[in-house]
Amino acid sequence: MAEDFKQILVGVDDSDDAITAFQYAIHRAKADGAALIIVSVLESDEMNIYQALSKDFVHGERKELEEHVKGYVNLAQRAGIKQVRAVIASGDPGEEIVKTVIPKYKPDLLVVGAAAKHGIARRFGSQAAYMAKYAPISVLVVR
Repeated sequence: MAEDFKQILVGVDDSDDAITAFQYAIHRAKADGAALIIVSVLESDEMNIYQALSKDFVHGERKELEEHVKGYVNLAQRAGIKQVRAVIASGDPGEEIVKTVIPKYKPDLLVVGAAAKHGIARRFGSQAAYMAKYAPISVLVVR
């Protein structure tokens, strides 16, 4: 018999697969009585050099992302998840989630979408494949 998960980490962006992953993570968190950690990553590779050097631009982008993730938190709370936390990271999504977010928050399941809407990953490889290969916890990739 499979054990219930205690903390579920879900990666979100605006892709259809990420929204489906978020919906699954809510379902699973409700079924297991688990806490839900919602992570989104501000990708610096999408900024040009002038934007990256502008504190106002970076702060504006981060603030916009924080507000967007708050919407996910509200949806999870309205769905009945009692413990919900939002995390904003910066950098390469796969590496940041595997090397920084997972060790810090210690979830026991990572739920991610198969395809990302943004980022260099759509040209050079899959973030989901990277996380599935290198994450030290179970990973569920949703299509």
